[in-house]
Amino acid sequence: MSTLTEKVPVFTGLAPLPEARGRAGFGGALRSEWTKIRSVRSTVWSLIALIAVSVGMISLMLAMRMGDWNQLSPARQHELAADPLGVYFPIAIGLGQLAMVVLGVMTVTSEYTTGMIRSTLQAQPRRMIVMTAKIVVFSVVAAIVGQIVAFGSFFATQQIVKAHITMTLSEPGYLRSVVGGGLYLAVIGLFSLAMGGILRHTAGAITAVAAIVMVLGNMTELLPSSWGAHVHAWWPSIAGAYVYTPSVDPGQLLTPWQGFAVLSGWTALLLAVAYVLLKRRDA
Repeated sequence: MSTLTEKVPVFTGLAPLPEARGRAGFGGALRSEWTKIRSVRSTVWSLIALIAVSVGMISLMLAMRMGDWNQLSPARQHELAADPLGVYFPIAIGLGQLAMVVLGVMTVTSEYTTGMIRSTLQAQPRRMIVMTAKIVVFSVVAAIVGQIVAFGSFFATQQIVKAHITMTLSEPGYLRSVVGGGLYLAVIGLFSLAMGGILRHTAGAITAVAAIVMVLGNMTELLPSSWGAHVHAWWPSIAGAYVYTPSVDPGQLLTPWQGFAVLSGWTALLLAVAYVLLKRRDA
């Protein structure tokens, strides 16, 4: 008696996994970073604060000043009429940079706070690609928002003062100042991103950037002799501010665009340090 043996297929309920091909590329890293930056609530609020503080404050201050125009002394009226943008625009950019500092720092540190950086590096083990994608996405966002803030501040100023002062972008230094203000905000954001990558701690990085940009730069004016003047002129925030200041002081050691180049150089140096530390340190 013979026995027929049939092979009965075993049903596991699972489809075979497709074979993995290639490696995660730069395009995927860009999409990932874009998703992160637009989905994090703190990013949205930082952008809103940046626009509101910069454009809102300059509008409020100018509206109050124009409302009291007839009570101003002739000397003050002449000062405002001679350079209306130069009086308040640096204040608007200086206040707006606070929000850009927070945004730049948190672009990096938020992942370390939540532990998401481990998942990011598991999905893309090539750390240089991760950091480069962060820088590219943040640069595009910061550049666009920076120009919106700068031109928004200019046109707000133009509308508020038009009853007493005529102001156009053709005025000497105005176009450079407005474009430079937007670029300054973008680069100071990258400066902050680099500091976040170096320190990996939100409060510590924001405090460090705030000290460098808003405190130590002003203190360099107290340094003695000519070397103190050079330290002051080459300080990142002081040098960078030349590009968005409409008037140029004849005694400046750097031209506006040279000052912007100095700020960009400091930023590139910090980004290089952040690259090295990301590669060498554990997540």
